[in-house]
Amino acid sequence: MNRQRQAYGYAFLTVLFWSTVATAFKITLRYLSALEMLLYASFTSTLILGIVLVLQGKLPLIRCCTRRDYLHSLILGFLNPFLYYLILFEAYDLLPAQEAQPLNYTWPLMLVILAGLTGRERIDLPRIMTMLVSFIGILIISTRGDLISFRVTNLPGALLAMGSSIVWASYWLANLRDRREEGVKLFLNFFFGFLYTLGLSICLAKLGRPSWPGLVGAAYIGIFEMGITFFVWMKALTLSSSSIQVTRLIYLSPFISLIFIHFIGGETVRAASFFGLLFIVAGIVLQEWVGHRVKAADK
Repeated sequence: MNRQRQAYGYAFLTVLFWSTVATAFKITLRYLSALEMLLYASFTSTLILGIVLVLQGKLPLIRCCTRRDYLHSLILGFLNPFLYYLILFEAYDLLPAQEAQPLNYTWPLMLVILAGLTGRERIDLPRIMTMLVSFIGILIISTRGDLISFRVTNLPGALLAMGSSIVWASYWLANLRDRREEGVKLFLNFFFGFLYTLGLSICLAKLGRPSWPGLVGAAYIGIFEMGITFFVWMKALTLSSSSIQVTRLIYLSPFISLIFIHFIGGETVRAASFFGLLFIVAGIVLQEWVGHRVKAADK
């Protein structure tokens, strides 16, 4: 098997795992609160990431980190996993998975907006038009297709889902400045994120005895949403002759996710959810296309 086929195999495996997590979130929230789910999931992911570092022989690299590196991980760990997943899980607690998942998927749009506000990117008329395409999708999902009355069915949940995308975009931009080895960086971020979650759980007296289904669900999330999947994805990028060839497969994930949400999560997927997601993804794809054209023109 050639390298590119292997790359596609790892990429499809990653997409498959990520497509299941929206359903896993919703099912696990039947047994745990959002904070409890984050506590056990972040513990699992930290443990998995540490084991991978040991197997790769990269654990000694942690000792090479400077005080500034640790400070950076303290900040990044607060953004992700702590703040990002806490907001996201609360959104899933309020919304059906078919709504929370696509609204959270707006993070590439938020990334462009934040990059524009910080001067990293130029936001011109074509980019604004592509953003409007995604925002139409957001309105379709938030109103469940009732655009005429313009009544958002669950405003707190919609704001939380979109707020999580803003936190993720902020984390992404901050993470770009960190040049440490990716596995080491991710382990330290999740280690500190777990400590934040543990501290908040203790302060709020949320350390009760969890049910076994809740623990299994949180462990699944910690492994396949926060942990091992990252290394599978990095393997796909390493093997591929071009990162674009595999990164475009990510756009399949939210649509495959709707299948799991319906058949495993038990939700009847509304047409508004599907078409809203279609508009969001179309806007993101157009956004990337415009971005590539602008960069090519600048050269």
